[in-house]
Amino acid sequence: MGHYLWMVVVGLAVGAIARFILPGEQKMGWILTILLGIGGSLGAGYVGQALGIYAVGQPAGWIASVVGALVLLFVVQKVRGSTPTQ
Repeated sequence: MGHYLWMVVVGLAVGAIARFILPGEQKMGWILTILLGIGGSLGAGYVGQALGIYAVGQPAGWIASVVGALVLLFVVQKVRGSTPTQ
C-alpha cells in the first residue's frame, strides 16, 4: 500500500515540475496533473530500466520521469486542441 501512496506523491511532484517547465497555460486540474506525472514516471521508468540506462532510485530516473510527464502533457494539449500561449 505504501508504494502506491509514494507513486502518487512522486507523480504529483513530477507533474507539477512538468507543468512548470512547459511554456504556456495548461488548463487542467490537480488530478490530471497527478495522473500525467504517474504516467510519465511509469513510462520513463519502464523504458529506462528495459534499456538498462538506470536502476530504480537513481537521479536519472527523476529526470526521465519529468521528461516522460512533459511528453504526456504535450500530447494531452494537442489532443485537447489547446495551443500553448506565451
